[in-house]
Formats: sequence, C-alpha cells, structure tokens
Amino acid sequence: MSVDNQWPLWEVFIQSKTGLPYKHSGSVHAPDGEMALQNARDTYTRRMEGTSIWVVPTDAIVASSPDDSGSFFDPSDDKAYRHPTFYVMPEGAKHI
Repeated sequence: MSVDNQWPLWEVFIQSKTGLPYKHSGSVHAPDGEMALQNARDTYTRRMEGTSIWVVPTDAIVASSPDDSGSFFDPSDDKAYRHPTFYVMPEGAKHI
C-alpha cells in the first residue's frame, strides 16, 4: 500500500505580457494557493518571463476525454458562424 505524502498539485498558467493569453507552463505542489503562487513564480518566472500568474488546483479542472473527441466536437461542424474564415484581419491588429 502506497501513501501519498505530497502536497496538492496545482496547474500554472503565465501571461507573458499584459493583454496576451495565459499559457500553461507546468505544475507545482503546494499546500495552498498563496504557496502555489510563490512556487510557480520561483519555478517558472526566474528570468522575468511573465507579468501575471494563475494557479488552479489540478483536481478542479474538468476536461473532455480524447476518446470522446469525435462525438464531443462533431456538433460544431455545422455552425459556420463559429469559424471566422470569412473575416479579414485589419492591418495593424496585434495579438489576435
């Protein structure tokens, strides 16, 4: 019988510049959110890589299963308005 003595796992998301999306950077173990933020900062932003950090308990994330991808995403194929293929990007638009 194995006993898990590790702190809870937290997923780390970092925003590299204001206005850009957050990107998943990795995971850290911590007893609470404040310590998770500090561990994430120390682990993933040692070279000033970010302007903001999110930490989320791993067990709070709800995700679809890759095995269900066909049936889960299939209904959106018939909704052309969800695919901006007709949209022309304006000149000078950044971070879109």
